[in-house]
Amino acid sequence: MPRKKFDLIVFDWDGTLMDSTATIVKSIQSAAKDIGVAPPTDQAAAHVIGLRLAEAMQTVIPDIDPDLYPKMIERYRYHYLTKDHELVLFPEVREMLEELSQEGYFLAVATGKSRVGLNRALNAVGLLSMFDATRCADETFSKPHPAMLQELTRELGQDLRRTVMVGDTTHDLLMANNAGASGIAVEYGAHPVHQLEACKPIFSAKTVGELRQWLAENA
Repeated sequence: MPRKKFDLIVFDWDGTLMDSTATIVKSIQSAAKDIGVAPPTDQAAAHVIGLRLAEAMQTVIPDIDPDLYPKMIERYRYHYLTKDHELVLFPEVREMLEELSQEGYFLAVATGKSRVGLNRALNAVGLLSMFDATRCADETFSKPHPAMLQELTRELGQDLRRTVMVGDTTHDLLMANNAGASGIAVEYGAHPVHQLEACKPIFSAKTVGELRQWLAENA
């Protein structure tokens, strides 16, 4: 059968493929406490997931001495690294990626993680060779700027109109909109469903299983 809509499927990492939202939120809150400021709420901390780390910290705690941000970033990394070895992929993620790869799709990751962080995570779960290309926030503009998707499509020789971005945040979906690509929302990650729906994704999945089925039947 001919491919229906897409040739390139790009995934966010945290909160989309890896079950890491709660750990990131707790690490942000612990970092804030360490520098002596009131920790953000769960919702506020979750909202900045997907942004470049420095931008995330400035957004979630905007009214502090700028000299404190490097220390907050250092403390965030400390807390996150004490837990990241415990993080796992969401159920069915590995099977979904293997199926898509076998069907001949190009697969990529666009993430707010650093290159070191993404490579460590990919290696930990045995997915280093699964993706055709990856782009991290310390290599280009942060989401929702379209640069990650633009660079991935250029690298792989693909068309943005036949590219879909899968993510759990409005940052992911707005990046897709800004790039002229399609967006798919997943509802089990960092941002609430009503915010995801406002970005007009072509599909919204409640579980990885729903995402897996939709991609198999429609992508």
